[in-house]
Amino acid sequence: MPPTRLTRIWFGVTALVVLTGLVTQAFVSAGLSGRYASAGARVANMFAFFTIESNLLVLIAAVVFLFGRPTGVLRVLWLDALIGITVTGVVYHVALRGLADLSGAALVADVLLHTISPIITVVGFLVAAPRVLKWNTVAWSVVWPLAWLAFTLIRGAQDGFYPYPFVNAAELGYGRVAVNCALVAVLFVALASVAKVIDGWLTPAPAETRSADR
Repeated sequence: MPPTRLTRIWFGVTALVVLTGLVTQAFVSAGLSGRYASAGARVANMFAFFTIESNLLVLIAAVVFLFGRPTGVLRVLWLDALIGITVTGVVYHVALRGLADLSGAALVADVLLHTISPIITVVGFLVAAPRVLKWNTVAWSVVWPLAWLAFTLIRGAQDGFYPYPFVNAAELGYGRVAVNCALVAVLFVALASVAKVIDGWLTPAPAETRSADR
């Protein structure tokens, strides 16, 4: 089934918002001084952050929705985008907002990626997205966050960079980090399961079922 007009409009706007946020953040990161000497390395390092990867998945999913309904791996990508950006928005506004004094382009990128992107993605799921989630989608959705955690730990062991304190094995030790990673996996599966249940509630009933219920 082709995407509806509402789906195209909503996810077209979503893609534009996220793309603008990512490009703006890339320019901000390139201009910062810090751990990595070259602008290219600083931009590449953006993608070590869960926030950036979540927004990138939202961008890809939004483009997919412009042209059709996701199937197979693309269903998993959509669920990962939805849960990842939800976690991003909640954690940022509960624990991280206000820790950095931002202005100009950095503030624009921050608002787009941490506030507007989570809101329009979740609302888009509720009002515009096709109902495509399945229970096997939930099972496969944990692969991405676990892969991100594995990459983060391997890279951190090599060059000492950890994007977030809860995965900093140099400070916490691998035992504590393993517990943190297990909690992240459980949280992700729980949220993905809730999304699947809500997706089922929002699925239109077949015409014959609706008629029988009257």
